[in-house]
Amino acid sequence: MARPPPLGELPPGYTPPARSAAPQGLLFSLGCGIQRHCGKVLFLGLLAFGALALGLRVAIIETDLEQLWVEAGSRVSQELQYTKEKLGEEAAYTSQMLIQTPRQEGENVLTPEALGLHLQAAVTASKVQVSLYGKSWDLNKICYKSGVPLIENGMIERMIEKLFPCVILTPLDCFWEGAKLQGGSAYLPGRPDIQWTNLDPEQLLEELGPFASLEGFRELLDKAQVGQAYVGRPCLHPDDLHCPSSAPNHHSRQAPNVAQELSGGCHGFSHKFMHWQEELLLGGMARDPQGQLLRAEALQSTFLLMSPRQLYEHFRGDYQTHDIGWSEEQAGTVLQAWQRRFVQLAQEALPGNASQQIHAFSSTTLDDILHAFSEVSAARVVGGYLLMLAYACVTMLRWDCAQSQGAVGLAGVLLVALAVASGLGLCALLGIAFNAATTQVLPFLALGIGVDDIFLLAHAFTEAPPGTPLQERTGECLQRTGTSVALTSINNMVAFFMAALVPIPALRAFSLQAAVVVGCNFAAVMLVFPAVLSLDLHRRHCQRLDVLCCFSSPCSARVIQILPQELGDRTVPVGIAHLTATVQAFAHCEARSQHVVTILPPQAHLVPPPSDPLASELFSPGGSTRDLLGQEEGTRQKAACKSLPCARWNLAHFARSQFAPLLLQSHTKAMVLVLSGALLGLSLYGSTLVQDGLALTDVVPRGTKEHAFLSAQLRYFSLYEVALVTQGGFDYAHSQRALFDLHQRFSSLKAVLPPPATQAPRTWLHYYRNWLQGIQAAFDQDWASGRITHHSYRNGSEDGALAYKLLIQTGDAQEPLDFSQLTTRKLVDKDGLIPPELFYVGLTVWVSSDPLGLAASQANFYPPPPEWLHDKYDTTGENLRIPAAQPLEFAQFPFLLHGLQKTADFVETIEGARAACAEAGQAGVRAYPSGSPFLFWEQYLGLRRCFLLAVCILLVCTFLVCALLLLNPWAASLIVLVLAVMTVELFGIMGFLGIKLSAIPVVILVASVGIGVEFTVHVALGFLTSQGSRNLRAARALEHTLAPVTDGAVSTLLGLLMLAGSNFDFIVRYFFVVLTVLTLLGLLHGLVLLPVLLSILGPPPEVVQMYKESPEVLSPPAAQGGGLRWGVAPTLPQSFARVTTSMTVALRPPPLPGAYVHPASEEPTWSPAATPAASGSSNLSSRGPCPAT
Repeated sequence: MARPPPLGELPPGYTPPARSAAPQGLLFSLGCGIQRHCGKVLFLGLLAFGALALGLRVAIIETDLEQLWVEAGSRVSQELQYTKEKLGEEAAYTSQMLIQTPRQEGENVLTPEALGLHLQAAVTASKVQVSLYGKSWDLNKICYKSGVPLIENGMIERMIEKLFPCVILTPLDCFWEGAKLQGGSAYLPGRPDIQWTNLDPEQLLEELGPFASLEGFRELLDKAQVGQAYVGRPCLHPDDLHCPSSAPNHHSRQAPNVAQELSGGCHGFSHKFMHWQEELLLGGMARDPQGQLLRAEALQSTFLLMSPRQLYEHFRGDYQTHDIGWSEEQAGTVLQAWQRRFVQLAQEALPGNASQQIHAFSSTTLDDILHAFSEVSAARVVGGYLLMLAYACVTMLRWDCAQSQGAVGLAGVLLVALAVASGLGLCALLGIAFNAATTQVLPFLALGIGVDDIFLLAHAFTEAPPGTPLQERTGECLQRTGTSVALTSINNMVAFFMAALVPIPALRAFSLQAAVVVGCNFAAVMLVFPAVLSLDLHRRHCQRLDVLCCFSSPCSARVIQILPQELGDRTVPVGIAHLTATVQAFAHCEARSQHVVTILPPQAHLVPPPSDPLASELFSPGGSTRDLLGQEEGTRQKAACKSLPCARWNLAHFARSQFAPLLLQSHTKAMVLVLSGALLGLSLYGSTLVQDGLALTDVVPRGTKEHAFLSAQLRYFSLYEVALVTQGGFDYAHSQRALFDLHQRFSSLKAVLPPPATQAPRTWLHYYRNWLQGIQAAFDQDWASGRITHHSYRNGSEDGALAYKLLIQTGDAQEPLDFSQLTTRKLVDKDGLIPPELFYVGLTVWVSSDPLGLAASQANFYPPPPEWLHDKYDTTGENLRIPAAQPLEFAQFPFLLHGLQKTADFVETIEGARAACAEAGQAGVRAYPSGSPFLFWEQYLGLRRCFLLAVCILLVCTFLVCALLLLNPWAASLIVLVLAVMTVELFGIMGFLGIKLSAIPVVILVASVGIGVEFTVHVALGFLTSQGSRNLRAARALEHTLAPVTDGAVSTLLGLLMLAGSNFDFIVRYFFVVLTVLTLLGLLHGLVLLPVLLSILGPPPEVVQMYKESPEVLSPPAAQGGGLRWGVAPTLPQSFARVTTSMTVALRPPPLPGAYVHPASEEPTWSPAATPAASGSSNLSSRGPCPAT
């Protein structure tokens, strides 16, 4: 056959940049090298990626909320680290909650019946027991107990230890039935078991008074206002046989007025230190005009448990755990088992037909949700990859065995899967922790993005220019598509690296992992996949079946490729003429050489060109493979076989004949621009609807019991425990006024729940000052009555004796005592401040003498003041020397925040708290707010600024990358413009869909710029490497890129489809919906808006290509009879078969507006020199291996 044209004289279907350009030259050399050593490259590539994938064995999945959500090195992180350094890793207690709501919306729960159901559920939950390590663990062993006093009397101390109540915040504490939740009991001879249901502390002290000195303990109970504890409260059900006679309604047998009893909140066993405010117990409250409580729609009880460290310390060395190797891990296991059982039994406590429903939740429940959220769903991963395998195989299969690439599609998807695994393995080796976003989203997102380039390379490989030598096919493919692949991959990596600017560790890890995975995909596509294509080319050259490559192709004897010849004589610009001719070819198998010989006899005639909407104005001819079917020369000639129209249809044909002609009409362009502007304007409005926030209800699967609890909690009990932490570095004793001012400023925030008007602020400094004022008053009374003198305090009260010891302290290590100060100083001056020299000495006494007040204040002092026991009867005088506490480095004021429903409420509160701390800092007080609102919502202070910064930087980087690789800033500007429009429209659509802005959508919005490059750069590159008018080049770009871009979009959607099946609504809304909208917007802008903009504002072409005369064109005989007709075909041997094919020429096609048209005088004309010779020696022939018979 005739020699193909030189590589410098490219055929009409081939329009890449000149090979002399450095990037294309390198890509061509790379491709040729890979093709020469395809087997070695494939083996080494699979070996390297497989080795990296083994890194998944050391992957760590992070589920700690603080580690996932708090930026390392940030202000919040530094504050959290300071808290942990002073207090340890854990909080003082963990909360287990029960929320009761009516099944009928809006029904009142302030009735004895509703409280009775709440009691039933709470009692069931409080009786939970679990058996672990051969021990039984109940609530009384593991609950948090606040302020257990130290008593010198051993018998009383043991009894108090067994009886001291757990901290349970419940509306049942307003009634005697609240005692049923306390499980402690004690035994005294001659009395029934002492429990809180029958314990009257006042009566018990009177009975024990003759046997023990309990004056100090009595004063402690009096200060705490314990009174009769639970037996002095009304019975919810006065008909209960165990209702004590001391209950106010015992004799009347009348049910209490529940709303009246709950008005103002309830108390634990201590009225002074255990006051549960209404907002902690009741939700959906309604009041009358006078402010009296009328009704409520929800009840809440909260059980407090010790932390694992506290439980470990409590039982360390105890006889109950000495034989089980007690450890902190075992303590955590006990707590988790108890909490799970607590939630299970509480939810099952009420019958299904009850009028109320119980929602239970614990800290372990949240941990379980995060663990489930972070687990890899093997079924969805396998299903998603199988679906992608099927799609790739089906879309790349062809009726023509020589063009089919089903096996390439399968191998490409499997290669991408291996690249994703290797990228994640590399991340694990680099120490990047995995999280829920990694396990739930990244495998599918990376698959969809990675397969895009597989389709692009495969499409380009099948459209190799005619005349390309076999050994250069892979190099030619990389030369034409490598720039596009590099552009999309580099921009994707840059996008994800920019997304790592979001200051959330979980999403920063996700972005870095995505960038690494994209890099591995890029390496696999550019280095390993070309080896797969080269092997498939070898398979096609050896005429083997696709997929089943061990079998020979049944059509190998009848598939012949006929390359178009150069026109010669005159040079014709690209896209002007299209030739159609009917040629008869005869194939014969020579037995000696075992080759098929194809002969083209010298006979042809012109036929009318087929109908084409754009004709040759848009498209130039290219090589094609035809099915050449014929019959033996003999009897009657049969009709030629033709493939079905559906088999011939493809996206390139659709783009050429229908889509491009319609899109590039003037009125269509105008409509596209108007609609795009309207969509942009609508999106700008939608962007104003986007609110900040991410509620926990968005993360938990809908329809679950956990989601029901969180929804009820968000609706009725939007309360948050926070603290104002004061640090070291300043003198607390001389900064008391600044501390009081700081507390007042913080208390004035709108979200802070104020204490009852009758109760002092719940802070250590107020409790400490009030306690000092109390013992000062006792001392004054004892001094006035003469029970205390300069030389003796033993006849005074306990409080008077304490005040005596404090008043004589000087704070001087050399002379610590000065008795002259007894009447010349006060423990609290007239300004309400504690004398600085007494501050730390008095702190030691207060901490040791008022454990209930200390516990209620939640001060959490560090360093903790030393223990000191007051002994009024000490005769040695050593008890007068009180060790001073060390200067404080950590203390806190507790607060309750309420009414925080929207993110704007959180942001306002955070800004107010920070402003209060900044103002205190000017007075020398170092302080910061602490708590979950400040931990998880502070990100919203600068989230939008961070988002805009990341997007702007990424758009600039995208422009630079595109401009450098395309060598065309004009085209790069159009690409960046379209990407910016896509980002704005995606943001606006989020507003219409009700998707709130948090760090997660910000990552997707930033990454959308890189993902959008997948849909735009291929079209722009095709436009730059085509010649002709802007319309012509836009149409040609669409013809060559519509199929790979569409296949890439469909593959991305298939990868995302698996996210739609997630159990977590959060994954569906924030990943599947947003990424699906992004993909559809990418298709719309990449295949509709960008071609229109290019056809109007596009840059000039980067290449100039022309057909040149080939020196080897054969000359046919002159035309006869005014037409182009060859001579009569000679007689053929019987062993030859007749085969027919067609080529097309269209002369003077209908022009497209803007296309280049030759003047009539310069039209190319046909001459005899332009047709092949008819001599037998110069007949065209092709040779190939003879099929086995």
